Amino acid sequence: MFRNLPLIEVIGYIGSVLVAISLMMSSIIRLRIINLIGSSIFSIYGFIIGAVPVGLLNGFIALINVYYLFEMLSTKEYFKVLEVQNDWEYLKYFLNFHEKDIKEFNPGFEFNPNDKWRIIFMLRNSVPAGLICFEYLDESSLFVKLDYVIPGYRDFKTGKYMYRKILKEAKIKKIYTGHGNRKHEQYLRKMGFVKTDLDSKSVYCLQLAQ
Repeated sequence: MFRNLPLIEVIGYIGSVLVAISLMMSSIIRLRIINLIGSSIFSIYGFIIGAVPVGLLNGFIALINVYYLFEMLSTKEYFKVLEVQNDWEYLKYFLNFHEKDIKEFNPGFEFNPNDKWRIIFMLRNSVPAGLICFEYLDESSLFVKLDYVIPGYRDFKTGKYMYRKILKEAKIKKIYTGHGNRKHEQYLRKMGFVKTDLDSKSVYCLQLAQ
C-alpha cells in the first residue's frame, strides 16, 4: 500500500491510522497512549508539509493526552469489594444493562446462582467497575463463573486487585474458570491463568503462591 508513496505521506497515514485506532480502545489509558503517539506523529507531519494549523492542533491534542495520562497514572485509586445477595435489585439492573457485553466475553455464562455462589462487585473509586461470581470447590480453591469489567476499566488493575490481593489474602491457592472469547482468554493469560483439566473438562487455572 505504502510502497510508492513519499515517506512524508506514509508518516501522515500512520499518524491518522493510530488516532483512528485509539478511538476503538475500551481502556481509557490505552486510548490516551495510542492517541498521544498518533497525534504526535500527525503534528510532526503537519509541520513538515507546512500545514501549521494541523501541526498546532495535533500538538495541542498530544499535550492534553500527556496531561491526562500523568493525572491517571499518578492519582491513587481506591479499590473495595462489595459482596451482595443474588436478589439485590442493582445486581439485576447491572446484569441486564451489560447483558450483551457479558455474553460477548463470556458466551457460556448463565446467571443461575445457588447457595454456594458468592457475588462480589469490585468498586474502583466507588464506581462498580466489575462483577465476579464464583463458588468454592473446597476451602482453598474456587471456580469463577463470571469475571466481568465494564468498558473504561479494562486495564487489568481491577483483576489484579481481586486475584492478587483479595483472594490471596483469603488463602485461596487455586482459581479455576471456564473459557471465554478470544479477548477474555487473552485477559486470563495476562492474569497468569493457564489451560488445564478439571473433572475431564478444559478450563483455565491460576495458582496463587502462598
